[in-house]
Amino acid sequence: MRSRIALGAVAGLAVIGLALSGCSSSGSTNSSTSGKIDGKGKTLDVMIAANGLYPTEQQQWFKDVSSQFEKETGATVKFETFASANDELTKIQTSVLSGQGPDVYSLGTTFTPTAYSTGAFVKLSDADWAKVGGRDRFVPATLGISGPDKKNEVGIPFASRPFVMAYNKDLLKAAGIDKPADTWDGLAEQAKKLTSGDVHGMAIGYADGFDPWKFVWAMSMQQGNTILDLKSKKATIDDAAVKKAYETYFGWMTDDKVVDPAAIGWKNANAVAAFADGKAAFLPMVSSSSQVSLDKSGVAGKYGYAVMPTIPPGATKLPSDGKAAATIISGDNMVVAKYSKNQDLAFALVKMLTSADNQVKYTKTFGDLPTNADAAKQIEDGNALIAPILEAGTKAYGTPFSGAWGDTQLALTNVVVQSIPSLSSGSVSSSDLDAKLKTAQDAAQSSLNKAK
Repeated sequence: MRSRIALGAVAGLAVIGLALSGCSSSGSTNSSTSGKIDGKGKTLDVMIAANGLYPTEQQQWFKDVSSQFEKETGATVKFETFASANDELTKIQTSVLSGQGPDVYSLGTTFTPTAYSTGAFVKLSDADWAKVGGRDRFVPATLGISGPDKKNEVGIPFASRPFVMAYNKDLLKAAGIDKPADTWDGLAEQAKKLTSGDVHGMAIGYADGFDPWKFVWAMSMQQGNTILDLKSKKATIDDAAVKKAYETYFGWMTDDKVVDPAAIGWKNANAVAAFADGKAAFLPMVSSSSQVSLDKSGVAGKYGYAVMPTIPPGATKLPSDGKAAATIISGDNMVVAKYSKNQDLAFALVKMLTSADNQVKYTKTFGDLPTNADAAKQIEDGNALIAPILEAGTKAYGTPFSGAWGDTQLALTNVVVQSIPSLSSGSVSSSDLDAKLKTAQDAAQSSLNKAK
């Protein structure tokens, strides 16, 4: 993990950065006499995650969005991309400290608390919500991590991405398995039974920049560990529940041997490709975005989705203090920078992108579910395949709404990154894991101590 500025310091310096930039916190865009926003000659800068599954389609979407926006307002849109959570955090920090950068950020929901903590993004008033079509335009569940409460929100829902598990119906049927297990131990046993030759029980992207921590978070939550205890301001990465989660995650490769050894270097797109080729029975931690690829592959019509196990490793039922976390509240929120001199234009773009028509088109291109309520109804009607994804959404839990979560998320991922050499050698020792967890614990605690 590259050296990063502590988020607590970033939040504290946000006001200084904005003051030095000389930018107003209520930037505006000229309107024509008809009341329509006049953005002629202007360019709106938007930061968004690079789409590893559909890079070509994303580039075309960038062009289409800019073209449509230019027709509506006269302004063009320039897109920048980030490739990992670390890049995402670094870009936020740089913009906050300099008081300049993208006008609009499309952030993963887990980074919304980070954005909120800096104080550098527009806190949405009723008037701001009206500019994007109203708060009631959105599916209620997608508003769950827009801010700490309804009166303090910065995130406007753009895409919904509950995580589930895809499974190969033919492989399960041939092995006499009726359905995926609802316990992590049971899933591992099924995966062993389904591993034969070059076909493996699971496809996992150990080198992915976003997914590894989500497995650990889910298994920890199911054991009653929230990773960050905001009431006591204590990080709990050094807890036995977290270690058990990592041991399970690594164990699929080293002990159970249900994952292709090549997966040590896989990103999520590689795992999806292996499943699409019929080389894996289970594909955990995917969203509806995988449907676009899978429906064009050899497993089209032969796969289904299931809610991931909600019973933690080593257990046959949920502990009394455990949370049946099937997925994080996942997706993308759009936030508008206070330093932007084109805030009205920024809100106009968000309104356009969250319209029913544009949301339906986005879903059909990339697979992510709409946040627009009307668009969601259109997509969901008659689509039995995504029923488990919708069910997972009802069992979603938000990650802690704290400015420390960005650093914590990266610390959790870094445990996996630094364990890759050991995984390649066949095992991650208990003592080695303890040392890495201590480093992650210290990083998370330090960030939590500084967070507001």
